[in-house]
Amino acid sequence: MIQIQIPEKLKALAVRADFPLYVVGGTVRDALAGLPSSQDWDICAPADAERFSALAQESGFTVNGVYKNTGTVNLTDGERKYEFTSFRTDVYRRGEHAPSKVTFTKDIATDARRRDFKCNAVYYDVAKETIEDPLGGVKDIERRSLSTTREADEVFSEDGLRLMRLARQAAQTGFVPTLECIFGAKFNAALIAKISPERIYAELQLILHADEKYGRQYAHYEGLKLLEGTDVLNYILPELAAGKGLPQRKDFHDHDVLEHSLRACKYSDRQVRLSALLHDVGKPAVYNAEGHYHGHDAAGEKLARDILERLKAPKKLTDTVCRLVALHMYDLDGKAKENKVRRLIVANYDVYPLLRLVKQADYSGCKDDLNLCPTLQKWDGIVKKMQEEGVPFSLKQLALRGDALENVPPYRRGKILHKLLLWAACDGSLNNEKTLKKQAETFLEESDD
Repeated sequence: MIQIQIPEKLKALAVRADFPLYVVGGTVRDALAGLPSSQDWDICAPADAERFSALAQESGFTVNGVYKNTGTVNLTDGERKYEFTSFRTDVYRRGEHAPSKVTFTKDIATDARRRDFKCNAVYYDVAKETIEDPLGGVKDIERRSLSTTREADEVFSEDGLRLMRLARQAAQTGFVPTLECIFGAKFNAALIAKISPERIYAELQLILHADEKYGRQYAHYEGLKLLEGTDVLNYILPELAAGKGLPQRKDFHDHDVLEHSLRACKYSDRQVRLSALLHDVGKPAVYNAEGHYHGHDAAGEKLARDILERLKAPKKLTDTVCRLVALHMYDLDGKAKENKVRRLIVANYDVYPLLRLVKQADYSGCKDDLNLCPTLQKWDGIVKKMQEEGVPFSLKQLALRGDALENVPPYRRGKILHKLLLWAACDGSLNNEKTLKKQAETFLEESDD
């Protein structure tokens, strides 16, 4: 018998109801597949939203929203959130995520057919503790397969967001889409343009962290490859997709520009997935214009900002990603002088740990080499020396405060302190108040000149 740990309040609600109450979707799928509980509590019934809402409140649930037009109720039992939907069938304007017409039904098979994949259309009767499987979703779960509840072309043409949900769910669960499913997505890939940038960005982030859902190593890479294979990547990240087939030096790379970017993301730490994915996004544009890749880091910084602003990504994250894209090529050959590396580290110390992760991902993505990047071996040695010397890595560690610069106008103190910080980065013994004050006078004179 299927083992689903049903919360006691939900059990009591189901027993009290004069209609069958079902858990559907991820929770049932995961229980049947032996996956860790996803805690996605989607529940449904052949009952209208107001009727269910009233019963839920009587049973001790807190109702946070009732939407009669879609038959949806958002509620909580104090520990977990639930989304209830009445049995229904939906009509869409081609590609748009929200249905244009909702018709309620008492038929479970009709409700099942409105869903995306058969594995998500398996119902668990909470009161009876039995499975209802109107479309054969249990077999798909047993086979670890993803197939659509109706003709794939019809399912994907209705709601463009399903194009990304396919990649995300396949990546998270390890379920393999059927050929019909893949081709249905591919034929409708352009419909992703009907989906809001915010939703695309949210799904992209879930794909980039797909490995964290159930602990499947490199699941995020599988999701990105499915976006590529269904052509959806061409529409959501055309600047990145343009790298497909672009050659790279064989002594440094085993892959073309796009595949290198995907593999850099594959091997990256979870903190820098987006930066790793976009680190070489400037290469296609520069190559097509100049016939080489020189300057792709600067071009990539601008393109990354264009992409992330288009996707309505948070500003702070956008700024960080762009900085990392701009910096990722520094000291690639390991020939940069130590003092220059020191100043780079101090000037970017707020993002330095992330820069290390991006450079490692870039290196690993070249030839699938997980050994420590040689440049980072060099940098780690330099950082160790800086720490032993007592080098200040931030203004807080600088042995001079702004108010001690009596001869410097207040509006210029910040700039002088920053110059002192980079100056002291080259020699930790310089980080004392007397020496710094004297050098501040020199900087002030240079500024006056």
